[in-house]
Amino acid sequence: MSTLTYTRLEVLRTFRNTRFFILSLAFPLVLFYTVAGSNRHVHIGGISFPLYYMVGMASWGAMAAVMAGGARIALERSVGWTRQMKITPLSTFAYFRSKVLSGYLMAIVSLVLLFSAGLSLGVHLTATHWLETAGLLLVGLIPFVVMGILLGHLLSVDSMGPALGGLVAIFALLGGSFGPIGQTGALHSVVQNIPSYWLVRAGHIALGGGAWPARAWIVLVIWTAVLLRLTVAVYKRDGAKV
Repeated sequence: MSTLTYTRLEVLRTFRNTRFFILSLAFPLVLFYTVAGSNRHVHIGGISFPLYYMVGMASWGAMAAVMAGGARIALERSVGWTRQMKITPLSTFAYFRSKVLSGYLMAIVSLVLLFSAGLSLGVHLTATHWLETAGLLLVGLIPFVVMGILLGHLLSVDSMGPALGGLVAIFALLGGSFGPIGQTGALHSVVQNIPSYWLVRAGHIALGGGAWPARAWIVLVIWTAVLLRLTVAVYKRDGAKV
């Protein structure tokens, strides 16, 4: 099987997943219209509530989308597919690239739908700000992509669902997807050290606030590096069992 063929099959399988449409698309979209629709004239920290909540729901949906790849890995491990793939000409890089690509395609669909919903509730940005916001969101998802792959090699199929749902909810809550945690205090200082906080903060550039500060990039790099190191170690451990 060629790399291109495997990637195409992975993408098709991803978009046929009913859970994807419910968790990554339907829930965030319904919640956005329910909450933001009745608060369209409210402002949070100088940002209109529909804009703030649009980015929050987009972050939530996108996190769920990219981490869902872990569930597919857990399923493949349980039936021996991952072990079988290791003895085929398909490289390890190509295998994981297909997982990352399918996750990002899911995330992009989620972003497009939430951005369209934002437009319908009066969120009007320049083309540059739309692209900058989307770009930061996609970059901010990198540690969550790695986290999903790591969990896929650590957990069983039965435990992946609750684990993914719980982790995504916790990161979304602490990151401010459902509303600001607070602008001061110890909790605010803590949440600035998690990547989901900066996903939601991506909406601030829509007011000309510029890109993320250096702290955001440092947080993303550290989280990605640590998770990637753990993922490689777990993957090698699984490989030694083949």
